[in-house]
Amino acid sequence: MNLLIALFTLVLIVVSLAMVLLVLMQKAKNDGGMGSALGGGAAEATFGADTGNVLTGATIKAAIAFFVLSLLLYLGHIYVRNNAVAEAESALPTIEAPADASTATPDDLFAPATMDAMEANGEAVKTTVENAAAEEVPATTEPGN
Repeated sequence: MNLLIALFTLVLIVVSLAMVLLVLMQKAKNDGGMGSALGGGAAEATFGADTGNVLTGATIKAAIAFFVLSLLLYLGHIYVRNNAVAEAESALPTIEAPADASTATPDDLFAPATMDAMEANGEAVKTTVENAAAEEVPATTEPGN
């Protein structure tokens, strides 16, 4: 697929350069400009009286080719990116958790017995804080006394 993308990119560059040259070769409406400076007269000598029609038709075909190649390159890059993500996900190794009982799983942490113990611990802390607040706090003295 990368070879196809590289080939389409090369063709797109050639089509882009051809389209630029086709636009510059066309004669301006006021019979001057870049078209005459870059060989507008030579194009008339080559294609005859229908030079404007031939160049206009070639420009339209080059523009269509440009847009089709751009769309194909876009779709090709999406395809490559999606396949790279799928390959990266499948390339990751599978790591199994150890069967050691000392390691706790999230299910063990939120088991009902553990939750009851946490609530009881919370009640003990709350009682300790209330008892400390109920005791009279000695007055502070100034440093050095």
